[in-house]
Amino acid sequence: NSLKNPVDYKMVNIRNLIESDYPAVQAIYQQGIDMGDATFQSKTPDWKSWNKTKLAACRLVAIDNSAVIGWAALSPVSGLCVFNGIAEVSLYISNKAQGKGVGHNLLSALISSSEEQGLWTLQSGIFPENKASLALHKKNGFREVGVREKMGAMQDGTWRDVLFLERRSKVAGT
Repeated sequence: NSLKNPVDYKMVNIRNLIESDYPAVQAIYQQGIDMGDATFQSKTPDWKSWNKTKLAACRLVAIDNSAVIGWAALSPVSGLCVFNGIAEVSLYISNKAQGKGVGHNLLSALISSSEEQGLWTLQSGIFPENKASLALHKKNGFREVGVREKMGAMQDGTWRDVLFLERRSKVAGT
């Protein structure tokens, strides 16, 4: 799919992520880590580790002029079969592409892909300070369902709250 970027005039291509995209995905992920408000992670995993933690379907990249400028993927929330329709969102946009509608296009495509796979709930944990990610998720139908206070500590020992958001599909599940 090619999706028209709503803010920027450029066309952004959204396609399935393949293993050869991972060096760019890893670099963008590291930018998010370095920002300090995207994840508890302190370093990016190698391909084998990353690949093992993500669902096989619903792995997308945003491409502009043949360069990966963003990625999104889903992780299972549990190994129990009753939770097979629920997944957690990971979405990262390169620093140079932020604020241009790429995240909206990528998250919209991820939602569509998840519904095609029969997933009925997407969830996301977002630091309260990450206003852009919160706005993006809410724009795409996620609602805040709670705060997990002092959910974990950063590498420097700072404890962080996490806002818990979810989006229930209107077409998949019950």
